Order: sequence, then structure tokens, then C-alpha cells
Amino acid sequence: MPKLRKVSGKKVIGILCNKMGFEISGRSGSHVRLSKITPKGKVGTVVPMHKELKIGTLKGVLKLAKVDEDEFSKYL
Repeated sequence: MPKLRKVSGKKVIGILCNKMGFEISGRSGSHVRLSKITPKGKVGTVVPMHKELKIGTLKGVLKLAKVDEDEFSKYL
């Protein structure tokens, strides 16, 4: 089981958009909003554009996006 590690906000956005079907829906300062339409409705999350996201912050982003940590870890 791969572990989550510290990554940049830019890399998180790249993985969520290119591999998991999210689209950028807005930007406010240093935060980017992502969203995607699923059969259960619209899902969204907010990613801070920092050089390094702490693991707890990354877990919160993935929880809002309803993305499994193990699934996300495959692309790191």
C-alpha cells in the first residue's frame, strides 16, 4: 500500500484533473477550486497552491473530493 507524501499543490491539481476527471472551476488567491460531475451529483474540493502540502491538508483535499487515498497514491 503506497503512502501519501508531501507534494505541491500544482502536482495535486495535475493528478486530479488529468487522471481523475476533475476540472478547474475557479480560483481565489492562492486556492484553486476543482469539481466533477458524478452519477451521485457534483463533487468539489479546494487545493491550496503551495510548494508543499502537508499530509493532513492533502488528506482533507482528497476527502472533500471523495477520492480514495490509495487510488491517489498510485499516481505519485
